[in-house]
Amino acid sequence: MARRHRNARHEEADSHERWLVSYADFITLLFAFFVVMYAISTLNEGKYRVLADSLVMAFRNDPMTQPIPMPAVARTTLPPPRPRIDPVRKQKTRELEELAMRINNAMAPLVQTGQVRLTQLPHGLAVEINASVLFAPGQATLHQPESIAALEAVAKLLAVAHQEIRVEGHTDHVPIASPVFPSNWELSSARASSVVRLFIATGIAPSRLAAVGYADHKPVESNDTPEGRSRNRRVTLMILENLGNASDRPAAALDAT
Repeated sequence: MARRHRNARHEEADSHERWLVSYADFITLLFAFFVVMYAISTLNEGKYRVLADSLVMAFRNDPMTQPIPMPAVARTTLPPPRPRIDPVRKQKTRELEELAMRINNAMAPLVQTGQVRLTQLPHGLAVEINASVLFAPGQATLHQPESIAALEAVAKLLAVAHQEIRVEGHTDHVPIASPVFPSNWELSSARASSVVRLFIATGIAPSRLAAVGYADHKPVESNDTPEGRSRNRRVTLMILENLGNASDRPAAALDAT
């Protein structure tokens, strides 16, 4: 009986100490958890990339994670959008083209000899007339009947139009000093004014007209040759949709044939 009593007391003592084993396991796991958390918090970028690459390779080699090939989809090519056409601008362009043809016909003999040049502008038309067919050297009075008749024909065409007209006088660089024209400024302005007066007499409203003298400061050729100086002595009719915004530079020469 005594031996049985001793064994019972020994087993009871062992059962009371088993909680230490569970507690030790919990402490070990908690320590491992904090070690892992610390390791993650101090993981540098290089190690992270190594880990990420390893995971990618592992999943890539896994047949369960392979992407399913999709059939190719035909790509539809849409046509480029058409530029918007302003009907008002289109109508004005058509009117200028018709006016250019009529002026070309009215001045055909001078166009054929190169004394008159028609040039298309972005917002208008330029009619360049050599000064020799209109004026005597150093003078500003229209004197040739054939040229006056051609200008009157052009004025009749412009009288029924609506565009503004700027008449520009130009000279070469040779100085002039006379009692009437102290410089090329006065000569170029007077020649432009003579054409404006003829246009007003033919029926063009004065409010549509302007006379400008540029002297020799807007040459179209070099003044170093007689041919260049002859070309620079000219009167240009600028037929413009908007006098203030139109460009003075020619954009494309018209075919005079």
